[in-house]
Amino acid sequence: MTLSLSLADQIALELRADIIGGRLLPGMALVEVELVKSYNASRNTIREALHRLGQEGLTRYVRNKGVMVRRLDRDEVRDLFVVRRTLELQAITQSGPLTDAQSERMQNAIEATTLAREREDWRAVATHSLLFHQQIVGLMCSPLFDEFFAQVIAQLRLVFCAAPDEQRFQSPWLERDREIYELLIHGNKPAAGEAMSLYLDDSERLSLALFTHP
Repeated sequence: MTLSLSLADQIALELRADIIGGRLLPGMALVEVELVKSYNASRNTIREALHRLGQEGLTRYVRNKGVMVRRLDRDEVRDLFVVRRTLELQAITQSGPLTDAQSERMQNAIEATTLAREREDWRAVATHSLLFHQQIVGLMCSPLFDEFFAQVIAQLRLVFCAAPDEQRFQSPWLERDREIYELLIHGNKPAAGEAMSLYLDDSERLSLALFTHP
């Protein structure tokens, strides 16, 4: 049975999607009055939606400024990669042969990343690559993990926004996503897991390098 979402939940999901899509960036203000108009919702509903985003680690309240999209720190980035290793590597280990639907969703994400790179839309490249990794976690067929990881990739998106050169930061990952996909397609889970582990090591190193303080 699927539970219907409240309006506040729906608004929170849309705002989270805007973060994953790179349309809401760290430091941007989420102005209550503007959101009331945009969503034709009450102030209480908007406040409830913003509160949910705060619980997901995506926004924070700043005195005299209101609710703003968060900037993450180094310790939070490290923690995100602890979560990624736990979920993505476990998903590969536990997965059976890819179903047609699973394969198609991964392939669609890779194709979308490819098209975005051809357009040199590096913001979209980051978004679609994250969605590919969401499909990796989806191999566990757990709605709870799927929902949790959607919050994780939204936080990762906020980290990636800190890259001063998006093209340089995002360029390496498409071929490596494709390699992992090909290994999974051919049922080579040990090699896919090793490729993912190296991928996450490199991604964490580059993400932490975005922060100049120790």
